[in-house]
Amino acid sequence: MEQMPLFTSNHRQISGAGRDAYGDLANSAMNKLGVEDRAVHGWYRFVLSFPPHLVDEYIARFKLDGSSRLLDPFCGTGTTLVQAKKRGIPSVGIEANPVASFASRVKIDWRPDPVALKAHARRIYEKVSEEFKSSRIFDEPLLRLISGDRSSVLRVLDQEQEKLLLRDSISALPLHKTLVLLEYIRKENHSDFLRHEMLALAKALVNSISNLRFGPEVGVGTIKEDAPVLRLWQEEVAVMAEDLSHIKDRAPVSSEVHSADARQLKNLFEPQSIDAVITSPPYPNEKDYTRTTRLELVLLGFVNSKSELQALKKNLIRSNTRSVYKEDDDDQWIASNERIREIADKIEKRRIELGKTSGFERLYARVTKLYFGGMFRHLRDMQAVLKPGAHLAYVVGDQASYLRVMIRTGEIISDIARSLGYEVIGIDLFRTRLATATREQLREEIVVLRWPG
Repeated sequence: MEQMPLFTSNHRQISGAGRDAYGDLANSAMNKLGVEDRAVHGWYRFVLSFPPHLVDEYIARFKLDGSSRLLDPFCGTGTTLVQAKKRGIPSVGIEANPVASFASRVKIDWRPDPVALKAHARRIYEKVSEEFKSSRIFDEPLLRLISGDRSSVLRVLDQEQEKLLLRDSISALPLHKTLVLLEYIRKENHSDFLRHEMLALAKALVNSISNLRFGPEVGVGTIKEDAPVLRLWQEEVAVMAEDLSHIKDRAPVSSEVHSADARQLKNLFEPQSIDAVITSPPYPNEKDYTRTTRLELVLLGFVNSKSELQALKKNLIRSNTRSVYKEDDDDQWIASNERIREIADKIEKRRIELGKTSGFERLYARVTKLYFGGMFRHLRDMQAVLKPGAHLAYVVGDQASYLRVMIRTGEIISDIARSLGYEVIGIDLFRTRLATATREQLREEIVVLRWPG
């Protein structure tokens, strides 16, 4: 594999794993959790979540401590919040995707007694096992050979829910087992354990029970006719209990999550109450996180219809064409930005030259402007809640997803921030990767800002 340069004279290399980032394999490995980081972070995590050590880098750089308040306005599955809590730093997150905000809330809740959690899950396991046996359904796939055809007793989703899923996301028998298990988890409804048991099932679903694969885009891989749903779920609960046993005695630290639109956050906090921001907004790259998390969104009951899904998407930064609506007008905020206009014009010109006429392709230029307009709104709205002198770190990435037109995201975000009165401290290189289509280097960077007040 070709060795990739790590930085240029205009970029500061961060410490840690970034020193050894060569090519796609190494960069991919950097997304994976190290043994020392797995506690809590591993309960449920997006495939491309940035690593915890990156949060540590900027906690140290910004000199944050127990008297600080750290904000992650695109908190995803809670990497910043969990790491801040481990370091004794109060934090708050904002996330519009309900399954992601749910995961974040659970991951910063260290109150459950680990022994009692395992015992409670065991009781559910035994009750569900009995129900399975009564209908000659067995948890372990090998025992399915003696169960016979029980298709008539299998539970299914309603038609509206089924339409929301990727076809063949999950096979009939694992789906049935999952729905039965969900019923018992909800029936037990133990206030201390319900959310953790639900998140354990979400993790097992995407990692082991479903037919989904992530590369990093979500798709359907090998079809599994059956899966040991109960055992896989219980194993995830056991991991949670083990982690809780090591962290439950730590001093309490304030952590909270708001389900909200990151473009409208000034009314969520007191003025000048945030000391620092460490976050990673969506990249402008066609990745639809509502599609990536669709199975969990539907099965856990966060989204039940197309209209609910649409309402959810309207609270998101427009980073992909599947989340663009006729009434969207975020592009008006950057209408005078010559660089963004030139990129959008180049995308549209190339689309016409190549004869690309699909509905999504026609939206490439527009979604580019909407994305940066949304980031403009976010940075502008956030000013009211930042303390004078607050530092901010934004993990962003170059993209060439729209007809191979390069978008230097970090540079553009810096330009937008500067136009709003932020000081641009610098752009730190996190890692690089080689774009398959263009053979150009794509940089993932941390835009470092300061709000002067």
